[in-house]
Amino acid sequence: MPSGTSSAVSDEIDLGELLRTLYRQKVIILLVTFLVTVVAAGYAFLATPYYQVQSLIRPVSQGTLDALNSTGVYELTPADALGRVAGSLSSYERRLAFFRDNQPLFAGLVPEGQAFEQAFERFNQDAFSMLQPDPKKTNNLSQYVGISLTYADGMDGAAVVNGFVEYVIEHERARIKDDLDVLVRNRLANLDSRMAAARASYQASKEAEIAALMEANSLKRAQVADELAALRREVKSRRENRIEMLDEAIQIAESLGISGPTTPSAMADQRGSDQVIRTEINSRDIPLYFMGAAALRAEREVLSERKNDDFTEPRIAELEAQLTLLENNRQVDVLRQRADSDEDIYLSTLASLREERSALESIAFNPDGMQIVRVDRLAQTPDDPIKPKRTLIIAIGLVLGGMLGLMTALFRHVLRGRVG
Repeated sequence: MPSGTSSAVSDEIDLGELLRTLYRQKVIILLVTFLVTVVAAGYAFLATPYYQVQSLIRPVSQGTLDALNSTGVYELTPADALGRVAGSLSSYERRLAFFRDNQPLFAGLVPEGQAFEQAFERFNQDAFSMLQPDPKKTNNLSQYVGISLTYADGMDGAAVVNGFVEYVIEHERARIKDDLDVLVRNRLANLDSRMAAARASYQASKEAEIAALMEANSLKRAQVADELAALRREVKSRRENRIEMLDEAIQIAESLGISGPTTPSAMADQRGSDQVIRTEINSRDIPLYFMGAAALRAEREVLSERKNDDFTEPRIAELEAQLTLLENNRQVDVLRQRADSDEDIYLSTLASLREERSALESIAFNPDGMQIVRVDRLAQTPDDPIKPKRTLIIAIGLVLGGMLGLMTALFRHVLRGRVG
């Protein structure tokens, strides 16, 4: 028989023998398969089941935030509000604070002898994960943020996620209220400083105006006083000149023997002098000595005893009246009397600042009822765990058990062949 035909027959015999050998050891194969499947099933049913819950949050409509944006101090868009909530959801500090404030929800999570922060650190890394949309999708319908929690059996995962989401939203509401209060206080402080600056500027300008008025008043008084003093000196000089003229006239009258009032004509009649007559005709004024020595002495005595010449010049009375008026500047008095009343009414720039301040003080924003984000899906307690996947584990155990049983049978067959 040819060698090729002999080899083919040998292979067929070996394959048939192999199948017969496996059939003869079917009990071992089934037993190994059963044992491995039982082990896999035991693990699938005895291993701690883990569940997963999720909560999704979407932005609200623009009109929902009108109560906040209408204050004119704080501006928040729906996208910004969603971003703030997302930042708090992913914040380690916020998660730790919620963990501390709600320890009954995490009962049994902290092993005995382990620090609180260490237990939370491990739980935070393994359990929480953030959910975000595909960054390539930019339409409003795709905007959302979510949080997922994977937890072991025995924990109320839905309560943890829903409680944490509500905790974060309340925290952000409080932050918005605090931010608004800070902005209002800063605006009010800025307005107060601007109002104080306006008042200080007004006071400075008022004092400058008073100083200018007082300076002008002092200058005017000095000018009037100088004019009055000069006029009095002039009047006094006139009187002194008159006295000197009277002295000369008295001497002439005495030398001419004129004791009483007379005229050149009368003297001519007495003395027969044509020259005197011509003097009377050609002279416009009669010389003073013709009044006579007695009259001249009387006038001189009166002028010498006079203490005040003011009545002789009407202008002096006018100047004294001006000095009296200049002693009190009524415009300065009015400006100074403003200090006794509310001077703010005289500040034109203060009206708008007061109006703005009143508007800020009237802001009474209450964030408690404001919806800054919309919880699109609350976390729900799942019916089935995400692991272990019992059906898959049992199926894998069955396949592995069968393979292990076949390998065991083949190993025994080979071992017997070598021994035989």
